[in-house]
Amino acid sequence: MNNEEVENVLPLFEGAVETGRIKRKSLKNWLVKVYFERRSLVHSLNDTKTAVDDLNTLASVIVLIVIIIVWLLIMGFLTTQVLVFISSQLLLVVFMFGNTAKTVFEAIIFVFVMHPYDVGDRCVIDGVQMIVEEMNILTTVFLRYDNEKIFYPNSVLATKPISNFYRSPEMSDSVEFVVDVSTSIESIGALKAKLKAYLESKPQYWRPYHSVLVKDIENVNQMKMGLSVTHTINFQNHGDKSSRRSELVLELKKILEDLNIKYHLLPQEVHLSYVRSED
Repeated sequence: MNNEEVENVLPLFEGAVETGRIKRKSLKNWLVKVYFERRSLVHSLNDTKTAVDDLNTLASVIVLIVIIIVWLLIMGFLTTQVLVFISSQLLLVVFMFGNTAKTVFEAIIFVFVMHPYDVGDRCVIDGVQMIVEEMNILTTVFLRYDNEKIFYPNSVLATKPISNFYRSPEMSDSVEFVVDVSTSIESIGALKAKLKAYLESKPQYWRPYHSVLVKDIENVNQMKMGLSVTHTINFQNHGDKSSRRSELVLELKKILEDLNIKYHLLPQEVHLSYVRSED
């Protein structure tokens, strides 16, 4: 491999950019990630093929009915009385199954035209994170965080906003914390410098651009601060996102302890009274 190919490959493995070597653990994690992505792709292709087959069957039935009617017209077998009878029956069918046909049409548009997700994508619907388990023409099966399967009609999903983590770019995260209002400007500057050094030491986890802001002063004794960072991944893999954020919060705690940055409650007024006993 030439130098350009090596530079493109190393960022795929955790810790390889800093050391120039690919560890066995990093290689294993990458292979597992690729396996899950390929498995999701296979499931997505299978479900898409099933949906296409169902749509093909439905279209074939409709075309066959049209061909039969046209053939009967050409052969002269359809008299006026027969046409009136067929029309009346068609009106009855439309009255009975018109809503079903509308639902099927909306579901087909949703699956094949809108297509907001594939099998394996992590989505948010009605504020609940779920993974797409199975796609059909009329319904989609989701797997919730507690492994409960939820069936949604596609015609209903077409009317809902859907957030897709898998198709999202690198996503941002934030951590809010409170420090004492007496914290010096120098200590806040040192806090920013240490956080910057930590983020730059983990290029496989975080992008270097970030912000540490003082949002507000509350109750005259506390400063509300916020740390905004950008992951090198989206939130499709919720476990990786959670573990990275956990490490960041623990590092923030360590930095606050090293810099002796604390938060103190306001003094509380306490009233004591002495009650003499009757004895």
